[in-house]
Amino acid sequence: MVTLVVHHSVRDFDAWKPVFDEHEQVRRSHGEVEHRIYRDIQDRNRVIVHNDFPSEEAARGFLEDPSLKEAMSRAGVEGEPGVALIERAERRVYDEALAT
Repeated sequence: MVTLVVHHSVRDFDAWKPVFDEHEQVRRSHGEVEHRIYRDIQDRNRVIVHNDFPSEEAARGFLEDPSLKEAMSRAGVEGEPGVALIERAERRVYDEALAT
């Protein structure tokens, strides 16, 4: 499993989210199996998204999809996003009730 991490600022999170949701089928067509969205506590328009893909090739395929830049522009992404590919090295759960 490879996680594509994307972080960027948006003009308005509430305007960004529906465009992100509309783009789900594109992510899924590249094999995305899960995503998580995080927001900065101090700046609610600073967004971090973790997109899980089955392989590095699948994640890179999504990054190269021609519709991605257009969707990000339409969603109000400001500036160039930061992007990284990571893989989990360890996971330790201390409270199973909070593990979801």
